[in-house]
Amino acid sequence: MAENIAVEKDKSVLLLVDIQPDFMPGGALPTVQGGAIIEPVRDLMQSNYFRHFAATQDWHPRGHVSFASSHPGRTSFDTIELYGHEQTLWPDHCVQDTPGAELHPALPWRNIAVLIRKGIDEAIDSYSGFRNNWDGSGQRPPTGLAGYLRERNIESIFICGLARDVCVKWTAEDAIATGFRVWLLWDLTRPVDASTDAKVREDLQSRGIRIISSGQLVAA
Repeated sequence: MAENIAVEKDKSVLLLVDIQPDFMPGGALPTVQGGAIIEPVRDLMQSNYFRHFAATQDWHPRGHVSFASSHPGRTSFDTIELYGHEQTLWPDHCVQDTPGAELHPALPWRNIAVLIRKGIDEAIDSYSGFRNNWDGSGQRPPTGLAGYLRERNIESIFICGLARDVCVKWTAEDAIATGFRVWLLWDLTRPVDASTDAKVREDLQSRGIRIISSGQLVAA
């Protein structure tokens, strides 16, 4: 029987990563059955488990450096070197002020206290809610989310959203590296590439991130 996880309301946050139409089936960069998380995420947001909520939103300008269309002769899912690191080239997605970039309309976003928009610099990609990808100086600039949560005495982060193998993974890894306790709600995430699931799980657990199901949550 799976262990129950007690959520301390005053010290915990539910972090929703990039739950946007472009990452749903039919979107510009779909995850596998991404729409299946909407109803259970909505139920969790409306439950009595969490008092604090945060979210991230992919929010790219047109011509973003991560788009394959910005690199003549390249196609989606090619990789290039950018600032000394491997960069996947993506289909144009989550372009600012387009319907696919909006927060999914079926969720109660009124409960979100802080929203981190990422990928807004056309020259830098951004997967994690805590740090951008590498810039030209070799740094990964912070988004400010860690400071915001610390000032509210948050110690534990419960993560759901899209995509499991990219932005969710990077967000979880940066969260634990920053000193938070981290739980990833596996059933409330979906990947772009399901063949990566075993490797993603192994990588996360090796860093001390606990992978659980939303059904294990109970009120403290």
